[in-house]
Amino acid sequence: MVKKQSKFMQPMKISSELAEIVGKGPMPRTEVTKKLWAYIKKHKRQDPDNRRNIVPDEKLAKVFGGKKAINMFDMTKKVNKHLS
Repeated sequence: MVKKQSKFMQPMKISSELAEIVGKGPMPRTEVTKKLWAYIKKHKRQDPDNRRNIVPDEKLAKVFGGKKAINMFDMTKKVNKHLS
């Protein structure tokens, strides 16, 4: 019996804006999330006062649709628009 691959593990096409951060796809959502968080931590983009908020730099602003801070839960919705 062959186990069907979950939707989260299915390779997705990545927009050029998101590819600047996580690399060229296709890759599963789980891998995109892991690489996105690695970028956020490496470039110290978490708000030090409220670590649930991400303060975007230029690359992240292209993906998140603006320069102001974004909640990590809203971040997922914005990233999904860059996956197909």
